[in-house]
Amino acid sequence: MSISLKNLNVGDLGKIVGFEQSGKAYRKRLLAMGLTPGTEFRITRFAPMGDPVEIKLRGFSLTLRKDEAAILLIEKL
Repeated sequence: MSISLKNLNVGDLGKIVGFEQSGKAYRKRLLAMGLTPGTEFRITRFAPMGDPVEIKLRGFSLTLRKDEAAILLIEKL
């Protein structure tokens, strides 16, 4: 079952399982940033208003806005 990134808390682990069909505009950008299916990550922090969110994957930190993160299909680990 896939969930949204906003359903995770700081410190949670997740794995990218795919992308929403409606997010074709951001898909190439996210793939270029290393967000490929099967990639595991950890939520490191949320901004005070909830946007953006910072995740750590493949040895680096990446900050995503809500609209970019919304197209990711996530599996909680």
